[in-house]
Amino acid sequence: MSFVDKTLECVQCGSSFVFGTEEQEFFASKGYTNEPKRCPGCRESRRQSNQGFGGRDSFGGGYQRQRTMYPAVCASCGKDTEVPFEPRDGRPVYCSMCYSKVKR
Repeated sequence: MSFVDKTLECVQCGSSFVFGTEEQEFFASKGYTNEPKRCPGCRESRRQSNQGFGGRDSFGGGYQRQRTMYPAVCASCGKDTEVPFEPRDGRPVYCSMCYSKVKR
């Protein structure tokens, strides 16, 4: 398959950029069927802004809040542990080791 340089317009900044033959070959080798919508600068900027926030498309925009952990005592082994939900009376809470045994 032969590739030809294409001039595309960035949807983010509106500037024109060249989608070169080498880049087209790379896209084809990865199985990508769509042309890039952003120029290389905007792609890099987007990559940088997504790092440290759970990665690409992470739960609606890349921002993940810190998870609140609650202290609990394992109902099986009695070990102190922390869980990501507020324990309720009458409901058993397990540490990660005991939970992996119970959930089977």
